[in-house]
Amino acid sequence: MESFRKPRSIWQIYGQDAHDMTVRLLTASEAIRFVPSGGGIALKPNLVLSSRPENGAVTHPGVLSGCVEYFREHGAKDVCVIEGSWVGDDTSRAMRAAGYDKVCAKYGVPFYDLKKDKVRTVRTAIGDMKICVKALDAGLLVDLPVLKGHCQTRMTCALKNLKGCIPDVEKRRFHSLGLTKPIAALGAALRPGLTIVDSICGDLCFEEGGSPIETNRMFLGADPVQIDAYGRSLMGLSSADVPYVELAEEYGAGSAQWSETDLISLNEPSDAAGYPRPSGTVARLTRNVRDKDACSACYASLVRALYVSGRGGNRTIYIGQGWRGQELDGLGIGACCRGASACVQGCPPTADAIAKALGGAR
Repeated sequence: MESFRKPRSIWQIYGQDAHDMTVRLLTASEAIRFVPSGGGIALKPNLVLSSRPENGAVTHPGVLSGCVEYFREHGAKDVCVIEGSWVGDDTSRAMRAAGYDKVCAKYGVPFYDLKKDKVRTVRTAIGDMKICVKALDAGLLVDLPVLKGHCQTRMTCALKNLKGCIPDVEKRRFHSLGLTKPIAALGAALRPGLTIVDSICGDLCFEEGGSPIETNRMFLGADPVQIDAYGRSLMGLSSADVPYVELAEEYGAGSAQWSETDLISLNEPSDAAGYPRPSGTVARLTRNVRDKDACSACYASLVRALYVSGRGGNRTIYIGQGWRGQELDGLGIGACCRGASACVQGCPPTADAIAKALGGAR
């Protein structure tokens, strides 16, 4: 089977149904093979604060229910949800706001607040670090981050999401150390066996949400460093922007290498809904964009590229299936706009590729 011939594959899917998309990703990758014999499964979402998933800050509850359903149907009985919200918020309140309480009640799955968990001191690449026992002792730690912006690290995804597995006192110390080295060291210490990224509507620039970008995409992989390197490209960011990815590789957390041949798409971007009418920040960024039936994944890549590059100017940018077969005077985004005088190929292209075409790559 392809998944065994390509152990570093990244499976991706487009749509809006988080539960169904999660089950399909897990099924296609034969994820049950990652569970050690007799080992329990700990699901670690991104529950940074009390918010609804549609605001772009927290993992959709459908990702949790999809995981529980898949692993239960494949014989796994010991499944739990673990998380500790950020310093200053209450984890129990946050899990109710996100709808996780309903998922746990429906499936009879325990939720463990890691703020109340025991810790163990682990030797890492940067010295001793206190890590929550529930995360350390999981047979399979399943990382369920949201791909979104962050005010300090530019991006948060697989590696940054593991920060919820440490006590508040350690979280404060991470910030005093500058985040980059601690995030990389924690990734090497925990090494989640599976990562499923919720990129349905992650925020454009801020970990608290508020400016969500509807990508309508999810992806899965076994290497959190590779996943972050791919996510970074989707965000239009460079290695200089998010240096903890390569540092995590140096510390032994995984490999930052990925290529198009590693991607296994379960459907097409057009299977997701079209991008809604933009407002606020998105409207400002896309004032020169001519959209005709753009897929959400393609449009989101463009918005992220415009945001990180700071470029766009008065150049007309075309995007969407409605431009197929037409000659266009401007920059075309994606395969549908190959008739433009300049075109960023791909279906969809990454934000990184678009940013380079805009002249804003660093």
